[in-house]
Amino acid sequence: MKVILMQDVKSLGKKGEIVEVNQGYARNFVLPKKLGVEATPENLNNLKLKNQNDEKVAAENLAAAQKLAEELKDKKVVTSMKVGANGKPFGSVSSKEVAVLIKEQLGLEVDKKKIIMKDQVKSLGGYNVGIKLHPQVTAEILLDVQEQK
Repeated sequence: MKVILMQDVKSLGKKGEIVEVNQGYARNFVLPKKLGVEATPENLNNLKLKNQNDEKVAAENLAAAQKLAEELKDKKVVTSMKVGANGKPFGSVSSKEVAVLIKEQLGLEVDKKKIIMKDQVKSLGGYNVGIKLHPQVTAEILLDVQEQK
């Protein structure tokens, strides 16, 4: 019996796949627990339409992420740090602080986990900071760390 999986099933496959299972297994386990539905022509058509819609939405999300990356290309955020007598700054700038700076200065909500920094910034100057907008799109902005006056 052919079944369209509605959820990931460890021994069968991933959501949306069409798999062949024994009739008893389908009737007693897969169908009652709503892990899948029978692969009727109507259900196959619904799956096809859903897949087309998902592809369209994914393409729109990718295009929006690319557009946003273009807009962020030349943007910069500025922060200041206290500096000691020898010119060495106190503390550092982390990805959490960069996320707050982006929200305040650019009006863009960015999750701190999406910000790509090699290490925390512990000195004055300009740094390129990556922002992962989409699995295939990464934007870069300039982080300018200045002396607090």
